Amino acid sequence: MRTDDVDIVVVGAGVMGLATAWELVRRGLRPVVLERFARGHHEGASHGTTRNFNNAYGEEHYLDLLVRARAGWDALGDVDGEPLLRLHGLVTHGRLDIAAVQEGLDARGIPNTVLSPVEAGTRWPGMRFDGDVLWSSDAGVVRATETLRELERRIVVGGGEVRWSTPVAHIAETADGAQVSLSDGTRLRAQTLVVTAGAWTRTLLPRLDLPALTVTEETPAHFRPLTEAPWPSFNHYVDPEAYPAAVYGMPTPGEGVKVGFHGVGDAVDPDARPHLPTHQRALSDYVREWMPGLDPASAVPISCTYTSTDDGTFVLDRRGRIVVGAGFSGHGFKFAPGVGGVLADLATDPDARAAAPFRLP
Repeated sequence: MRTDDVDIVVVGAGVMGLATAWELVRRGLRPVVLERFARGHHEGASHGTTRNFNNAYGEEHYLDLLVRARAGWDALGDVDGEPLLRLHGLVTHGRLDIAAVQEGLDARGIPNTVLSPVEAGTRWPGMRFDGDVLWSSDAGVVRATETLRELERRIVVGGGEVRWSTPVAHIAETADGAQVSLSDGTRLRAQTLVVTAGAWTRTLLPRLDLPALTVTEETPAHFRPLTEAPWPSFNHYVDPEAYPAAVYGMPTPGEGVKVGFHGVGDAVDPDARPHLPTHQRALSDYVREWMPGLDPASAVPISCTYTSTDDGTFVLDRRGRIVVGAGFSGHGFKFAPGVGGVLADLATDPDARAAAPFRLP
C-alpha cells in the first residue's frame, strides 16, 4: 500500500477547508485538499449563490473574527469584475439590544447608524419596521459560488491541490505524523491534518472530544420582488410566539430575495437527507406581514444543512496533530477567511490558540 508524504492535508473542500488551504498557500505550504463529493455538489453547507455578510454581533470573539475575515475578503478582491463581498448594507431590527451591538461595531470602527422605523421604511419600502433599526453600510452578501471557485484557483496556482470525489476512509495519528487513508487504498502522511468536514466531522473523528454536533436540513426560500425598490440584507429578531425563529435574508440577483428562519430545520442524517421543505407556510406568513415588497405566494424553497453546536459557537482547535474546524451553525460562511487564518495558525504553530470560546474543553 503506497504512502505519500505531503506538506499538509485538509479534509473537506467546503468554504472553510478551501479558505484554510488558501491561507496555507499564502504561507508557502502546498496543501492537499480532499473532498468526498464532486466539485459543485449540493450535499453540504457551502453551495448556493449568496450568503449573508452580517456584521451585527455583540460578542467580542465574533467581532474580532469578523475583522480578520473582512481583511480576507478584501484580499480576495474582485472576480469577473465584481467583488466577492458585495456591500449593499444590512438592517437589523426587532427584539435585540441594538445599543450593545452598536457599541461593538463602534469599537472596531465599523460604520453604523440607528434609524427610526419611518426613516428605514422610507429607504426600504419593501420592508416593514416597528422599532429602531441598526443600519451598517459595511455589510451585504458574499457571492458564494464564485468564492469557492476563486479559492480553489488560488490554491492550485500557489502549488496546492484539490482532489474532488476522493473519500477519506480513516484518519489516524502515528509517530511519524497524521495519516489519512483513502477509500482507494492509498495513504497520505503529513505533519499536521486539518479537518473541516461539516456534517461528517464526528464520523471522521470519533475519538476526538468534540461537543454535540447536530445536523439539520434548513429550507429558506427565494421570493419574487413586486417592485424595483432596493433591498438590503437583513436580520429580524421576531416575537418567538409569532414565528419559529429569527429571520435573515438578502437579495440574490436572478433568484429574488432570500428569506429564512434561522436554525429551525429537522435533524437529519447527512447521507440520507430528505430534501423536504419545512416551515414554508410560516415563512410565507412572515413575508405577508413584514415584507410588502415581496410576493408571499412565490416561494421557491432551497435546501441546505446546518451543523450546529448546542449554543451555536464554532469549534476551532487542535489536538495533537489534528486541527478541527466545525459547528459553524448556519452563520459561518461570512467568517471563512478569518476561520481559515485561525486554522492555518493552529496547523503551523502548536502554541497557537483560537479565542477561548472556540476551544475544545
